[in-house]
Amino acid sequence: MDVKIEQSWKSALAEEFGKPYFESLVRFLHAQKAAGKVIYPPGSLIFNAFNLTPLPDVKVVIIGQDPYHGPGQAMGLSFSVPDGIPAPPSLKNIFHEIETDLGVKMSGRPNLEAWARQGVLLLNSVLTVEAGQPTSHSRIGWMEFTDAVIRTLSERRNGLVFLLWGRFAQEKQALIDTSKHYVLTAAHPSPLARGAFFGCRHFSRTNQILVSEGLEPIQWQL
Repeated sequence: MDVKIEQSWKSALAEEFGKPYFESLVRFLHAQKAAGKVIYPPGSLIFNAFNLTPLPDVKVVIIGQDPYHGPGQAMGLSFSVPDGIPAPPSLKNIFHEIETDLGVKMSGRPNLEAWARQGVLLLNSVLTVEAGQPTSHSRIGWMEFTDAVIRTLSERRNGLVFLLWGRFAQEKQALIDTSKHYVLTAAHPSPLARGAFFGCRHFSRTNQILVSEGLEPIQWQL
């Protein structure tokens, strides 16, 4: 199956694209569109995280759950929304933690493409959603695909920093070889976690790790 995705990922994940579950997933999406269902993000942005952050460039992985389900929000990057769209509550909390952790002032700009271009893979575990129906595509095969992505990262790369926020993301730790990668865990930044995310200092800690690995730190300030 010819999937439009950045070449390093296309090569690394070629086996997945040929598996029955992935072919079934594509058929499902085509059928939903034919039935008039609105799917987010737009088709051209489904693999946006991979296209902006090639496999050899990944330094940090932030795992989200599924795309935002409101109009104009989903852009194929976990936690990110396009410029001009109000920052969702979880993203506001992420920005608050960056400000207190790093002593900087965030602009409030909600588009995280600048992080992706620096090597932060903003990976949702589910890559599509039906408009207004959260987690509606969580059982169509995306989980199998993105678990394969995490395993590929674990096997092919060394010294990556995985940021696992909340129980859902933390369940992915079993896919990561912790003898060769760094895993930082915290509560989810959602307001439902009642502020438990605050104080995790994952942004300064990530940069300390990257510097110790001889890598450029991430410019988190937007």
